[in-house]
Amino acid sequence: MTAKRIVLIGGPSTGKTTLLNALKAEGFPCLEEVSREVIKAAQQEGVEQLFLTEPLLFSDKLLERRIQQYLDAGALEAEHVFIDRGIPDVTAYMDFIGQQYPERFSKACETYQYDCIFLLPLWKDIHTTDKERYESFEEAYQIQNELIKTYESYGYNPIEVPKTSVAGRVSFILKNLKK
Repeated sequence: MTAKRIVLIGGPSTGKTTLLNALKAEGFPCLEEVSREVIKAAQQEGVEQLFLTEPLLFSDKLLERRIQQYLDAGALEAEHVFIDRGIPDVTAYMDFIGQQYPERFSKACETYQYDCIFLLPLWKDIHTTDKERYESFEEAYQIQNELIKTYESYGYNPIEVPKTSVAGRVSFILKNLKK
């Protein structure tokens, strides 16, 4: 059985990691956001924000890790695997900053297709920033719009998760997977 790949998307600080951790606590296999790994590795090399200084290099590293994550997800012995962000997030962020990228980025989005996309809406009450998540709420709004546009351009119809408790969000996702 090939696990169905379920992706959680949304702008910065919409609760994806918290939701993923709750799904993991329920026993579901979950794959975490890989951009923090790329950011931390660059910071250890003295580059504070690789995405801002070398967006194409950052995105290339991210694309490679997200493709590997996609492949790893398909190999899991489970009905569903939840993933924090997908391959189209890479091109959405590049489009957000107006950075051109090689055709292989778009080809990856077309080649590696997910089974279901859940969109976590912007939520000012939970929005925060830190060393890896530096976007203001206004920037998060622009990124959110770019994410929606990008996923829809690849044929996805993201299901919006309501602004409610973490348990309520988990319940909503699980009910929608059974439809």
